[in-house]
Amino acid sequence: MIEAIILWALALVWILFAVVQDIKTREIYNWLNFSLIIFAIGFRFFYSFFFLNGFNFLYQGLIFGIFFFILGEIFYYSKMFAGGDGKLFFALGTVIPLNASFFANLELVGLFILIFLIVGFLYGFIATLYFAIKNLSRFKKEFSRQFNKSKIFVYSLLGISILLVALSFLGYPFWILGVICFFLSYLYLLAKSVDESCMVKKFNVSMLTEGDWLYKDVKVGKKIVKATWDGLTKKEIYLLKKRNKDVLVRVGVQFSPAFLISFVILFLGLLVDKVDFLWKAFW
Repeated sequence: MIEAIILWALALVWILFAVVQDIKTREIYNWLNFSLIIFAIGFRFFYSFFFLNGFNFLYQGLIFGIFFFILGEIFYYSKMFAGGDGKLFFALGTVIPLNASFFANLELVGLFILIFLIVGFLYGFIATLYFAIKNLSRFKKEFSRQFNKSKIFVYSLLGISILLVALSFLGYPFWILGVICFFLSYLYLLAKSVDESCMVKKFNVSMLTEGDWLYKDVKVGKKIVKATWDGLTKKEIYLLKKRNKDVLVRVGVQFSPAFLISFVILFLGLLVDKVDFLWKAFW
């Protein structure tokens, strides 16, 4: 158990540094994420070599590290994660598995992902509401514009919602699905309106950092710097600096605190040996 406490306690310190860095600089540096991966794998190797009979402790970290890497890539390309978030998620995959049994680790990892999805949703929703209230006048105008633009989508979900509620006599899941459909359209409008009205800011090119998201393509001489999900490269920033003007940048919500909160919940649950209680609480 001492190896788990050491591994997880140091990982917690790493995540705290990632949160501070993310809030201050709007990015999580690669060296921080990769150093956690190297430390976790290295610690598993040396602990297995000197104190255990075999390398199962190491293999579990490698297996679930690969699993978290694949899942992080899925989240990244579905635009749920930025690049630094995906790498931090990968790093946690090398830390979380504690048991000798693959299936016990699978249950632990599944619990973490469940906690993370719930915390991530609540954190994102609260952050979105905060920006909407902070920029209320701009948000109202954009919400009205997005509603008019997405009327077919909104009314379609509303119709599906009414149908599902009408079918609730067949069972309560229909009523739950109906309510979800009703709120889903307005959550989409809320998120889209905040994104367009509150999360696009003007930056001087001297303030740009690698990975920043351009709001739209920028022409520099005969070249065009594309607005892509991968963000700006160092070469593209160099080109933009030649232009020496302000550019519009899409600023995302720093998501690293959701990692910290989720990890702490699971960490405390393990310390008090209440993993079963956590499962029951979330189910």
